[in-house]
Amino acid sequence: MIKNIACSVAFIIIAALIQSTLLQRLAIYHAVPDIALGILVFSSYFNGVMTGQLTGFFSGLALDFLSAAPLGLNALVRTITGALSGLIRGTFVADTIFLPMMLCGAATVLKALLLFLLHILFAEGVRAYSLQEPLFWVELALNMFIAPFLFALLRRFNSLLVNRRKR
Repeated sequence: MIKNIACSVAFIIIAALIQSTLLQRLAIYHAVPDIALGILVFSSYFNGVMTGQLTGFFSGLALDFLSAAPLGLNALVRTITGALSGLIRGTFVADTIFLPMMLCGAATVLKALLLFLLHILFAEGVRAYSLQEPLFWVELALNMFIAPFLFALLRRFNSLLVNRRKR
């Protein structure tokens, strides 16, 4: 379990660095796909709640240090996302196209809802998505579009990311 969490966090940090550097140049309406969120969803869905929570917390904490977000914001959002993704482990048949799209789409909507709720509590400290602007909708579409490809790529690293006993 510790190996899976450490590898998932490492993959998420690498993905976050790629998102903020290379993919930023390809942004559509300032939106880039949240690959780090997709990796968290993959790891959580295939490993369960505990791994999802811990991966979400540690990767979120690392992302907090890498970004200008308030310390703990990404950790909170990603911990909740990881826990909820882990809760539905084994509920659905592991389809290669629609399941990843729905999981990443739901995680993006959950992230937006959590940021909105935190924006209500801490208005100036937390930025929320505006549903009138295309940023959220483009990011949602990009996350759903890349999800099947991302899951197919991550399946190649099953020995690092997925606990053998829970496969």
